[in-house]
Amino acid sequence: MNSKRYLPLLFLLLAPCSLLPCMAQEEDDSQTDVLMLPEGMQKQEIDSLLYEWQTRNFLLFDESCETTGQNPEFDAQTYTHRLSRLPNVIDMPYNNVVQKYIDLYSGRLRGSVAILLGLGNFYNPIFEEALESYQIPLELRYLPVIESALNPTAVSRAGAVGLWQFMIGTGKQYGLEVTSLIDERRDPIKASYAAARYLRDLYDIFGDWTLAIASYNCGPNNILKAIKRAGGVKDYWTIYPYLPAETRGYVPAFIAANYIMNYYCDHNICPVNTKLPQGTDTIQVSRNVRMERIAELCDISGEELRALNPQYRTSLIPGNSHPCTLRMPTAAINAFIEAGDSIYVPVAEVQAPVEIPDASKAGKKGRNRRGGTTVTVRNGDTLSDIARRNHTTVAKLKSINGIRGTIIRAGQKIRVN
Repeated sequence: MNSKRYLPLLFLLLAPCSLLPCMAQEEDDSQTDVLMLPEGMQKQEIDSLLYEWQTRNFLLFDESCETTGQNPEFDAQTYTHRLSRLPNVIDMPYNNVVQKYIDLYSGRLRGSVAILLGLGNFYNPIFEEALESYQIPLELRYLPVIESALNPTAVSRAGAVGLWQFMIGTGKQYGLEVTSLIDERRDPIKASYAAARYLRDLYDIFGDWTLAIASYNCGPNNILKAIKRAGGVKDYWTIYPYLPAETRGYVPAFIAANYIMNYYCDHNICPVNTKLPQGTDTIQVSRNVRMERIAELCDISGEELRALNPQYRTSLIPGNSHPCTLRMPTAAINAFIEAGDSIYVPVAEVQAPVEIPDASKAGKKGRNRRGGTTVTVRNGDTLSDIARRNHTTVAKLKSINGIRGTIIRAGQKIRVN
């Protein structure tokens, strides 16, 4: 046995619950059957997906989908047969608790499932590559469905972040950087590899995938306590009454997610169509650079840039501290390279943005007292937008207006020459 490899496992066993994605404490009444929906699948989290950049730009709601919209009922034998047909390694039995979650997904949350099916086209290839790299079951790609509703910027009430909902301690233990400027728990690729490694380590502890999934939710300590209370039996359904309330629903919710993501057609759910984005690639940045500057010189919107790089908590990519990964469409990367040194942030500009007070109400172009032409900032305008419309540069706008940051407000007067 390689003792170095198992040091992280010892940490997991000894770590307090606050360092792990644990969402609930053990309840006194262990026999109560609680239907607790995972936080990521709750309505407010699903609703937030409608405002995400990917949803608004690449998911197409098909109103012509030919379906009755009715959710048919099936007998227990049918559900049991369908679950047994899934090409899975992890055991997925059918029972009354699983049925409750299937009813929830195919009923009240059927609209959410339609969106998640579309988003899966973005994220499933990333998940599958990470899981395959650690040789663990590919059906685990549906864990982020119940963890975060496939939202890379999701934040739980307990502070877990990202698609895989890492707490800070666990994320750092698995190599994810979390600072004031970077939170790699939001990085879909890095977080997926960290989650795959974490799940493999949990399996190494328990030798059972269902227990590994349960411990991903509430931590190994709670699973070990439940096993002890159940007389040492290492079986999820045996220790079920002794688990925290959310974990009792977590595995059934995972089984039901596997079911509904495969048998949605049988429940008359129309998946949202996906218009896949253009190909992207990454480049390593070894100097400080601001997203506003990249957007200006590389013909990419700031919103798209932030959506492709959710790990950066501000507009500054801190390449001076260590090489940072930047993901963009291929054409934007080529423009980044062609821009050379002009794209990087001068040392004097590496500071927090300074807000400019509002000016007078909106109006058309006009001459200011010093003879220059001014424009009024419109709602949603950026300095890049104003520079493009007036055939100038952001650097010139900032210079002649004394703007040290990037924040401008609707109604503000900006001199353009």
